[in-house]
Amino acid sequence: MAAEDRKTFELFVPGRVCLFGEHSDWAGGHRRTNSALEPGLVILCGTNQGMYARCRACDGELVVRSTLTDGTVRETYRQPMQLETLQAEARRGHFYSYAAGVAAYMLDFYGVGGVEIDNYRTTLPVKKGLSSSAAFCVLVARAFNRAYSLGLTTRADIEAAYQGEIATPSRCGRMDQGCAYGQIPVMMSFDGDRIGVTPLRAGGHFYLLVADLCGKKDTVRILGDLNAAFPFAKSARDAAVQQCLGAENRRIVLRARELIERGEAAALGALMSEAQAVFDAHLMPVCDELRSPRLHAALADPRVTEWVYGGKGVGSQGDGCVQFICKGASERVALAAYLRQTYGMPCFELDIRRPVSIRKAVIPVAGLGTRMFPYTKAVPKTLLPVVTCQGVAKPVIQLVVEEAVSAGAEEVALVIQPEDEARFRDFFMGGVRPDTFIKLPPALQEEATALAELGKRLTFIPQTEPRGFGHAVLLAERWVGGEPFLLLLGDHLYRSAEARSVARQVAERFQESGDSLSVVGIYQEELSRIRHYGTVSGEWAAEDTLQLQRIVEKPAEEEARDFLRVSRHGKEVYFCVNGVYALRPSIFPLLQAGARSSDGGEIQLTAALEALRQAEGVLGLVVSGRHFDTGQPLLYAETVARFSQP
Repeated sequence: MAAEDRKTFELFVPGRVCLFGEHSDWAGGHRRTNSALEPGLVILCGTNQGMYARCRACDGELVVRSTLTDGTVRETYRQPMQLETLQAEARRGHFYSYAAGVAAYMLDFYGVGGVEIDNYRTTLPVKKGLSSSAAFCVLVARAFNRAYSLGLTTRADIEAAYQGEIATPSRCGRMDQGCAYGQIPVMMSFDGDRIGVTPLRAGGHFYLLVADLCGKKDTVRILGDLNAAFPFAKSARDAAVQQCLGAENRRIVLRARELIERGEAAALGALMSEAQAVFDAHLMPVCDELRSPRLHAALADPRVTEWVYGGKGVGSQGDGCVQFICKGASERVALAAYLRQTYGMPCFELDIRRPVSIRKAVIPVAGLGTRMFPYTKAVPKTLLPVVTCQGVAKPVIQLVVEEAVSAGAEEVALVIQPEDEARFRDFFMGGVRPDTFIKLPPALQEEATALAELGKRLTFIPQTEPRGFGHAVLLAERWVGGEPFLLLLGDHLYRSAEARSVARQVAERFQESGDSLSVVGIYQEELSRIRHYGTVSGEWAAEDTLQLQRIVEKPAEEEARDFLRVSRHGKEVYFCVNGVYALRPSIFPLLQAGARSSDGGEIQLTAALEALRQAEGVLGLVVSGRHFDTGQPLLYAETVARFSQP
């Protein structure tokens, strides 16, 4: 491939703040020789600050240019992609040794070629306990991953970054590369060489402020002094270190996880202060570096306590950075101004937010497609083509999966006919032949890459007998695993009238309900057409939200006139379900009940929704946007004609 044809990728890797559990990562590693030690346990979160880069494949060289936080551009670094040369460069311990170490690992294990990395912007402070070196190693690993379409998981990126960093004179713990998980809280466990990772779902909004103490710390000395207590305690002081980084740490971290998931900011701040006190009592006597006068002055300042729930040191501790849980956004602004004016400390904000509650989506696509026969004798109806307003021809199923992902879905299950699995796998996961990829224009090369990324999210669930929409949903019960989930029809497309996608609107309304009420997307429909769709009625709970009182599948006009009219803006109108549902897992027992009473026949989702409405309540959100039906010939023809129009 000519150099001018190689795709350039944009990358961002944040730093990481260790919220709780510093030092326990390497301490847990000592379980290789002393199994009586506790495994390490930490909670960290990616920062808003980090490293920005552009990368692309190149021939035979590692080419790296870095821009520092002050805007200074380091001289471009070039080395041939030769294993012994890169390993020697890593051992030298200069500025670019991290890049050389990671490149050596990627060459040795994956046989990659060269890569060009332009780290054109850095907003992450260095040597402040925020894992700037680990972030750089992750950046290099991810550059090779993207440039050569290796398809590596986040865990594989972490391993490459870790192996690259320890190839240099620097010594780091395993948690540093946790920045690869991005700007979410993550709990990591360390048991010898085994690492466990659990992304956490915050139950509320936490306003953190991290301040640069503008001091000095000797991380090498801190690690050396504390490591002397392992793997076996030789004194009471050693036993205190092991107790602090073992049982005490485990107690604090598990409590922190509980508070983060509950959204209890005040209690989390108090726990931070407790964690600092435990750290000081057990570890400060071991290493003078941990006396950290600037850190303790900031934590003890009575003015600071007006704005915060609590705080503690960051990373290996010492006078690197301090972190606070603030009482709110305005308090954070006031604290940052005070720290800058009083102590000259630069500050940056970090928000831990409650995510959209739904991370899984189910899309049933196992229908026989009888209304689209005979075309569906050749190809499943969800592979019918539609042209987007960007002029890209995509099959219906790709657009539906993209809609689910736009709502925050991290995993998507397609309920399919078993004989169609190979076809769907080939489309989403089969890749593009190199000779075909080369001929694609750049925009379509990006589409090919995006399609492969979608494929990584997919799970296939076979539906071996055609027992209706509700049956298809019920088959996903084990995969959903007791979580709320998004459900989308496999033959409906959506065009939002706002920045949020239609599915995102429904998912966010579900979250706003406190995850306590399922939500269905609805739209206004003509009376003459409602016989084709599920139809609802209810009382207005908000300007755009109905508290549903009836859910009826394909009602007759007479029934609709009598029972399903809704007054809106002075008119009597009708609302139909648009095919997007945010559902609580309590729908599954109701589907099970429907299966028992169906006597082997079809299981309908609408009946289960009506039962759910009666048991818990269901909301109907009037979405801002339109939907397009592709399940019938004339409606599909209308969709083809209109979907490409902005």
